[in-house]
Amino acid sequence: MSDHSTRLGTVFIVDDDEAVRDSLAILLHVHGLEVEAFNSAAAFQRGYRARKNACLVLDHHMPNVTGLDFLRSSEGQALTLPVILVTAHDDKDIRAQAAGAGVFVFLAKPVDSGALLTAVADAIASGPIDRDQRQYGTREP
Repeated sequence: MSDHSTRLGTVFIVDDDEAVRDSLAILLHVHGLEVEAFNSAAAFQRGYRARKNACLVLDHHMPNVTGLDFLRSSEGQALTLPVILVTAHDDKDIRAQAAGAGVFVFLAKPVDSGALLTAVADAIASGPIDRDQRQYGTREP
């Protein structure tokens, strides 16, 4: 018997705000996705294990390292996960930097549940990516 959540995919969530992390995890889980949540980029690095059919929902504004700084790091560059960047501080500069970092979708907080579910489905369907080859930039669902 196959597990429904495994068929749909895995979403890794990295957000320092516990309430946001938990809310996103519940939303995604009830829609049949496996979820692994982390409170920092460092915790994600320690706990991440590659999965097929997966994506990363990454907060931008976190203590110690921003989401974009993590993506620019050697560890972030090695990821083949499509990334959905979320931030409460939406501005043109961050959007431009996100596009330059190869972010798949940019979402402003508070995140609309429908937009997030669409972005996750599209990201998982896109499959693994090569950050060096990414030229499609950031889009909004």
